[in-house]
Amino acid sequence: MNALSSQSTLDLWPVGNCQVSGLIDRQGALVWGCVPRVDGDPVFCSLMDDGDPDEGLWQFELAGQVSSRQEYIRNTPNLVTRLEAKDGSAVEILDFCPRFESSGRMYRPVAFVRIVRPVAGNPRIRVKLAPMRGYGAELAKTTNGTNHIRYLVGDQAMRLSTDAAVGYVLEKRFFRIEEDTHFFLGPDEPFVGNLREQVRGMEQKTRSYWQNWSRGLATPFEWQDEVIRCAITLKLCQHEETGAIVAALTTSIPEAPNSERNWDYRFCWIRDSYYTVQALNRLGALDVLEKYLAYLRNIVDQAAGGQIQPLYSVMGVAELEEGFAENLSGYRGMGPVRVGNAAYTQIQHDCYGQIVMPTVQAFFDKRLLRMADEADFESLEQVGEMAWKMHDQPDAGLWEFRTRQEVHTYSAVMSWAACDRLANVAEYLGKADRHEHWAGRADAIRNTIEEKAWQDDGEGGHYRASFESDYLDASLLQMVELRFLSPDNPRFQSTFAAIEKALRRGEHMLRYAAEDDFGAPETAFNVCTFWLIEALHLAGRDEEARQLFGTMLAHRAPSGLLSEDMDFETGELWGNFPQTYSLVGVINCAALLSRSWNEVR
Repeated sequence: MNALSSQSTLDLWPVGNCQVSGLIDRQGALVWGCVPRVDGDPVFCSLMDDGDPDEGLWQFELAGQVSSRQEYIRNTPNLVTRLEAKDGSAVEILDFCPRFESSGRMYRPVAFVRIVRPVAGNPRIRVKLAPMRGYGAELAKTTNGTNHIRYLVGDQAMRLSTDAAVGYVLEKRFFRIEEDTHFFLGPDEPFVGNLREQVRGMEQKTRSYWQNWSRGLATPFEWQDEVIRCAITLKLCQHEETGAIVAALTTSIPEAPNSERNWDYRFCWIRDSYYTVQALNRLGALDVLEKYLAYLRNIVDQAAGGQIQPLYSVMGVAELEEGFAENLSGYRGMGPVRVGNAAYTQIQHDCYGQIVMPTVQAFFDKRLLRMADEADFESLEQVGEMAWKMHDQPDAGLWEFRTRQEVHTYSAVMSWAACDRLANVAEYLGKADRHEHWAGRADAIRNTIEEKAWQDDGEGGHYRASFESDYLDASLLQMVELRFLSPDNPRFQSTFAAIEKALRRGEHMLRYAAEDDFGAPETAFNVCTFWLIEALHLAGRDEEARQLFGTMLAHRAPSGLLSEDMDFETGELWGNFPQTYSLVGVINCAALLSRSWNEVR
């Protein structure tokens, strides 16, 4: 980190194009970026390393810099960073990853594009471009020509094409910048055409793509800027080639300081993706849903009627062996940095419901380019059979406990949802026998949950987090969202009261308070706080819900985004960033709490 940014923070600004993504820090440095896709080698990895401050990043250092400020171009992920120096000189850095339609297909190369513009005085900059290879093992080797530098980043190479003096870049020398200067770091092939014109054209087309995509969102009246920013970022978390949606763009940012709760989130969790497509579907972003449904069909085919894993790679790879990046010290030196995630070996039975629920929309929604048919229903029934088989069997639960298994109520409710939704589809398709079959199984699972998860504590009672234990879990608040209970159901109301008493910490909500594999939780889980806000709304406590929602929005990073966790005493963000769960919470709560358009027109 440089003198103005001596410690890593989550003041980060994502850029991307649904193929590659990067995180820009508050000084305009690209500090995290993997190639050739989100789960690849982080050629820009300084976010996760306290080593040499000039390695693993791409920074434009302004001589005499005293301040910086940043903003996205409206309704795009194209970022403008303004750096100002003590003598009044200033530059603007425009960052984007190209994304637009070309030759009948989407152009989204593995490329980072940066334009540096002098906007005041006589600024002098130096370019510190030092990609790494092998998860920080060594600097990428270079070769160069008159107008390009070639970086060997493992099994592939990337080429920087620029109209800056290549010698200045290679030697990291300060030079006066007197006109717009363009940098295209992309595939190792000659740049065709005039660099200046081509790069400017790419930015304009990319800007137009995102603004038109945002224009199609059915946003609530209030909090439109917040919702649009979250929606754009959720779309950036989709690997468009396959339709997979990753839980976050990073690995190993700890859930709490020095906790070793450091996980690699650059994979597709069936659960997280369900919540993501659910939120974007509410905004009308059907393109994300359609791509994800194609990914799910491949996953179901691959399982061949057997067990579904809780997560897969963006390419659908099942084995995600967990290891360590020994050459990276970790966020603020708080290692380890994990690569891969052993949770793929876990048993998590909620995933069956989370496959069925987004998929059933394809039977009803006539807007979709590919609607589901009877063959899809037969395939989905295999998933339902697994939900039925496993609904009362122990699993690791949605919080992925590594050292214990129980029959988790949330997983059982998700199994009920799978059978319930299959019954709905069967009725729609006119399959009376299959409707009766799945409705009967849904009723049986409901009876099991009511019998084994309910605890009469003498104070109204509550559902337990599992059939075997009496602790409480914030996921029980999802029983209304899943339509297992109605908001006015006395059992939901008493469960909500018990959860709020046990797990609420002022403005925040814990997942659970009981000790887990790593001890007692030290931070609040942001999506659980949004579940609390939803429950407050359902309980008729709208003023309190709106106030708490405003507080959560105030905790966002300057980019308008959230990570997974938050210190419930200081409000500092922790955990992987940006976290899809948390962004979903913003979208869902805004939709629930906003005044309608009819009230204000």
